[in-house]
Amino acid sequence: MRRDQRWRGSGGARDHEEMEQARDQAPVQVPSREQEREPLREPVPEQVREQVREQVREVSAPGRIAAPDEDISPEELALAARNHGLPLEALRYEVTPPGLHYVLLHYDIPAADAALWSLSVGGRVRTPLALDLAALRALPAVTHRVTMECAGNGRARLTPRPVSQPWLVEAVGTADWTGVPLRLVLAEAGVRPDAVEAVFTGADHGIERGVEQDYRRSLPVAAATGQDPEVLIAYAMNGAPLPPQHGFPLRLVVPGWYGMAHVKWLREITLVDAPFTGFQQTVAYRYRYSADDPDDPGEPVTRIAPRALMVPPGFPDFMTRTRVVHPGPVPLEGRAWSGHGAVARVEVSADGGRSWARAEVAPQAHRWAWQAWSCVWRAAPGRHTLTVRATDSEGRTQPLEQPWNRGGFGNNVVQHVPVLCC
Repeated sequence: MRRDQRWRGSGGARDHEEMEQARDQAPVQVPSREQEREPLREPVPEQVREQVREQVREVSAPGRIAAPDEDISPEELALAARNHGLPLEALRYEVTPPGLHYVLLHYDIPAADAALWSLSVGGRVRTPLALDLAALRALPAVTHRVTMECAGNGRARLTPRPVSQPWLVEAVGTADWTGVPLRLVLAEAGVRPDAVEAVFTGADHGIERGVEQDYRRSLPVAAATGQDPEVLIAYAMNGAPLPPQHGFPLRLVVPGWYGMAHVKWLREITLVDAPFTGFQQTVAYRYRYSADDPDDPGEPVTRIAPRALMVPPGFPDFMTRTRVVHPGPVPLEGRAWSGHGAVARVEVSADGGRSWARAEVAPQAHRWAWQAWSCVWRAAPGRHTLTVRATDSEGRTQPLEQPWNRGGFGNNVVQHVPVLCC
């Protein structure tokens, strides 16, 4: 099959200027899946509609803050079982095996048939496209090693605790992602001058805080078409097709950004001429620092704050995970990363943060991937709390106490590792 056959265009849009002019005059909107299905629905009386809305509100409540003495709920426990973090001992792997890489699923893993999958590119473009996997694989491929972290990593350690996926510190992983640079696909489609954002739609569909939705996020056009970082339409992870939980057959990879931007099961890209106001963009994933103002618009969650994590030394107690080591020199190691630049410094404390010693930090071999760090601690009998913190090349450093926000996002407070030396 020739390359021009794989690029299924808009039925001759380049050859029909009248069609282009008509399209130019219409504002671009991103239809919801409900709007797409609306003609197929039977008419429903408004009274019945309101009853259904009330039922939806009952099962999909607004976000809330846990009461002071409130334990993790069965619903949060179910989320924690469905999603999973990186076992901290797996920090030893420079590239995380797919089964150990963190996973967050907003809704269900959608059914995906690679033979039938198509990615559409439309909106404020000159040539709308419909690309099958063969078309994408025929384009120049690149591989980027990227550390990906959930924006809610650390949420469960906040007080008061936002009720959601109860991450501790393990929502991270690093993989080699292979795919097509997004900028090449957008260049083929021809981004129009009035486009301001690219909206990415996944095939996962559900209800969140009473809103039925496809998972959608947007990026500014400058970020979507830029080369630093270079956004990928990825179809492989660590040299193999994407696993289902990581977005098979296509996902977005946005180096340096928190995981909410890396839309999985990617099926549609729409260029729009106004900022996208979908749920995941303007309701979820915002830094809101007031617990009492539900109308606070907040600030958008974007790039990853610096963080260092330690491979827990010694061996663990089964229930408490307290580490046990023997007296003498104990090697300490881990990884550190930032979405703003290279890690310039890692410091380790053996007394709960009262004093610090510099660790050795490996040079950054991959611009958007974590860096290894190591040092030796001379352990003495007794109880200790090991602490580690990172500072990036722009001077951002991990806080010793975490500022609170209502969504529990960007919580990069330092890691504490209790150790018993005996």
